[in-house]
Formats: sequence, C-alpha cells, structure tokens
Amino acid sequence: MTPQQYVQAKAAGSGSSFYYAFLFLPPRKRAAITAFYAFCREIDDVVDEVHDAGVAAHTLQWWRTEVARSYAGDAQHPVMQALMPLTDEHGITQHHLQQVIQGCDMDLHQTRYLDFKGLQTYCHLVAGVVGEVAAHIFGQTQPQTTDYAHTLGLAFQLTNIIRDVGEDALRGRIYLPVDELQQFQVTAADLLQRRDSPAFQALMTFQTERALGLYDQALAMLPPADWRAQKPGLMMASIYRTLLHEIAEARFPVLTQRVSLTPVRKLWLAWKMQALGKF
Repeated sequence: MTPQQYVQAKAAGSGSSFYYAFLFLPPRKRAAITAFYAFCREIDDVVDEVHDAGVAAHTLQWWRTEVARSYAGDAQHPVMQALMPLTDEHGITQHHLQQVIQGCDMDLHQTRYLDFKGLQTYCHLVAGVVGEVAAHIFGQTQPQTTDYAHTLGLAFQLTNIIRDVGEDALRGRIYLPVDELQQFQVTAADLLQRRDSPAFQALMTFQTERALGLYDQALAMLPPADWRAQKPGLMMASIYRTLLHEIAEARFPVLTQRVSLTPVRKLWLAWKMQALGKF
C-alpha cells in the first residue's frame, strides 16, 4: 500500500462528514486535505483507542518526534510521507501539526473544563487549527478568512461535543463547562449515569443555540472573495448544522445514542452547496 492509498483509506474509513467535502476538490487539493485529515485521525485515535494513558502519552511523543523529523526531510510514517510533498504548496507548518498533537494530549490530562473560556482553548487546538489549515488548502486569499476558519472550527467542535455527550461520559470525559452544568443544575453524575431530565434538556438547548450562533457568526466573517474557494468548508457547515438541528428536534437523545446523518444525505447536502451554493 502506498502512502497515498493509506491516507485515502484512513480518511474514507472514518465515515466523517469531512470526507464528503473532499470529493469535490481538484486532485492536488484533495490529496493535501486527505493526507492532513488522515494525520488528524491518527492523532485522535491515539487518545480514543489506546486505553493505557501511559502508552497513549508515549505514542503522542513519538508523533511529535515524527513531525519534527518529517520537516527535517526524514518522514517515516505513511501519513507524513503522503503529506510532506504538499506542505509548502498549501502552507501547512510544523507548528500546525504540533498544535493538533497538543490538543489531543489535553484529553490525557484533563477531563473537565471549568468554564467556556477554558473549553475554547481546547477547541482551538483540535478544531480551530484544523480549520485554519483546511482554509489554506482550499485556497484562502484574504487574511480575515483565518478568523472565519477558527470560528467555524469552534462551531464544529461544539457540535461534536453535543453529539458525543454520552460516548464521552463513558470514557470519563465531560466537555460541557462545569459552571454551565451548575447554572442548569445538571451534575457530573447525571451525565456519567446517563440521566435525562428537563434540566439536561435546557442545558443542551443552551449549548445548541450557542453553536448555531457560531455558525452564523462564521459565515458572516467569510470574505466574499473567498466564498467560492471555501465551499468545501461550507459543505461541512451545512452537514454539521443539519446534524445539530436533527439532534435538537429529537430532543437530545445523546446520552444513550449517537445521532448521525446517512451517507446519502451528507452527499446531498455537500452537492447542494457545491452546485447551488445553498444550505
């Protein structure tokens, strides 16, 4: 298997909404975003699939060394072998990749966030930086597009947090800020024991309204000159916003099940944005 085949399999196999946006890109951009996304999946899998925290920490350290080694011209992992020929062309720096690793490393040491400001720091590393790199790959021409990408990345990550409340609780992680749990009188035990309640519904409605507001804010920040180039990100926004509405309309069953859109629906939403420019 070539490095290119490896990253293609990694990206396609994830089942992520991001993959559907890649399909409409020209070959060089598609190769770059696929390799970068495969890198992100590799790092994320270390935290989610390696159950020994010590082993996971050691593996992340290996990745830090591999990234530094790759930028020095000695890539060993197939993901880095596929990505490195495309980094200069698309403005992907070593710092970007190290930030992604730093964000995932936080999951090994922190399972609670006192307030939204603290959560935002985590979201920036695992999603905002990803959005920044993606915007460069898609064809950013305006500096303001970076702010759009960071805000959209935050909206994506908050959507993930809402969708995965139950799954994360099973891993002992609660991303919803402590002060907001207290505000709505929802305890950590309620989440860990998967107890739905009117208080939980109110908390999730609050979280959803904030995320939807961030989608609107991000779209308003995107310069018109970059609208066409950033269509892949807008496709993802369409898919993720639709998912968020579905979760809310189903009254947040996220403690006990994972709500998702079908592949056909994701493809339809991506195509509608690509062809018609509509959400």
